[in-house]
Amino acid sequence: MVYNEIGRTGMRVANLAFGASSLGGVFHSIREEEGIRAVHTAIDHGINFIDVSPYYGHLKAETVLGKALREIPRQKYYLSTKVGRYGQDGVNTWDYSARRATASVYESMERLGVDYIDLINVHDIEFQARMEGGLQKIVDETLPALVALKRKGVVGHVGITDLQPENLKWVVEHCEEGTVESILNFCHYSLNDTLLADYLGFFEQHGVGVINASPLSMGLLSLRGTPEWHPASRQLKDACRNAAIYCQKQGYPIEKLAIQFSTSQNPRIATTLFSSANPDNVLKNISYVNEPMDEGLLKEVQEIIGDQMFSRWKNT
Repeated sequence: MVYNEIGRTGMRVANLAFGASSLGGVFHSIREEEGIRAVHTAIDHGINFIDVSPYYGHLKAETVLGKALREIPRQKYYLSTKVGRYGQDGVNTWDYSARRATASVYESMERLGVDYIDLINVHDIEFQARMEGGLQKIVDETLPALVALKRKGVVGHVGITDLQPENLKWVVEHCEEGTVESILNFCHYSLNDTLLADYLGFFEQHGVGVINASPLSMGLLSLRGTPEWHPASRQLKDACRNAAIYCQKQGYPIEKLAIQFSTSQNPRIATTLFSSANPDNVLKNISYVNEPMDEGLLKEVQEIIGDQMFSRWKNT
């Protein structure tokens, strides 16, 4: 794999990274032991960046990941988690206050079994955009709380995440230069949507590293298909389903094409997060990254998706 620096953080990470949302059973139920082996497999084969959140599986993902990390030397990975989005007993909650953000970091460290977080993110900031105070609260309250933890040496770097790249841009524009060191955007640098590419120049200008996530667009670009909760339109789901079937007939899984596209097309993106609690799938995805992409098939697939290219949805 290729290793890139995330902005100016000094963190050099593989172009494929491990997203631990699957450890929380976000996409489908998992066997805990298998999920732990998936983490070990990723680290053993060159992946060195792991991203998680207390929201994933409502604390379960962090808990399972913590068990996996007990057997891995700390210097072998960079660890990223988040604040702001939570859930309990099947109910989603959001709290971007400074007090909750600070407490959340310490709670995450306890679940993860670490005494230091390499990258702490404000999770899915668009939800705060819909609440009182809007995104200005992220600028005035959430980020300063995380910067204070950085000064104490509790966290290494501070970032923000969202589905909507325009929100990420707004926050970077409205806070002190250097506060936001990285952004994480998902489903906007995949073979059906490259909107993130329009923002790379802006983030680069401000020294902000770029992390891409969900090369399969949360299941759209897979033969398995999307979970029931996926917010994409029926038209987009049908178009991607047709593309997946076409790839299957060519003997070239759409998952392979999607992973290759997201990790190989733009060196300005430091890394791309995928998530799997299956060690065999982890190995498969790593092998995809190291093989050349079928450019002809890519063009055919994008033609099948057709007018659904760049079709957007809101986070739920």
